Amino acid sequence: CETRPLNQGSRLTAWELSRDNIPVKTITDSGAAFLMKRGEIDAVVVGADRITHDAVFNKIGTYMHAVCAKHHEIPFYVAAPTSTFDATLSEKDVVVEQRDRNELAKCGDRLLMPDSVDAINYAFDSTPVELVTAIFTEKGAVMPPFSVDEILQRKVGI
Repeated sequence: CETRPLNQGSRLTAWELSRDNIPVKTITDSGAAFLMKRGEIDAVVVGADRITHDAVFNKIGTYMHAVCAKHHEIPFYVAAPTSTFDATLSEKDVVVEQRDRNELAKCGDRLLMPDSVDAINYAFDSTPVELVTAIFTEKGAVMPPFSVDEILQRKVGI
């Protein structure tokens, strides 16, 4: 997905995948559910910025994709290094960053919405681990039930 408002999906993820010769197409963030419904998506793979024992924190929209994937019986995978795992916090302990209104209100110098309109611009969201099919790390694939402590204690390749 494009991953608005900063377009990290289209600018970074698509670039990285194409550089590694992995076939990739960019879609709008809001088009994912429709494509799942049509059977045009057979798996969802997302990254993670932090993983607690009960949630995966990633770019905003990840939770929406997980819910849609669950509804359409599509596997939802997380690919993340073990450095993103946090055994000390729970979902409720993590403060999710809100970003500047101008990321939504402007594109370059062009104003996209009236000055009088406020914005809610969370940078990340949280996805309950119950929606995750598997987590892929440098230590291998991890299937539910997930234990952050066990994952961190694993040896590479197991």
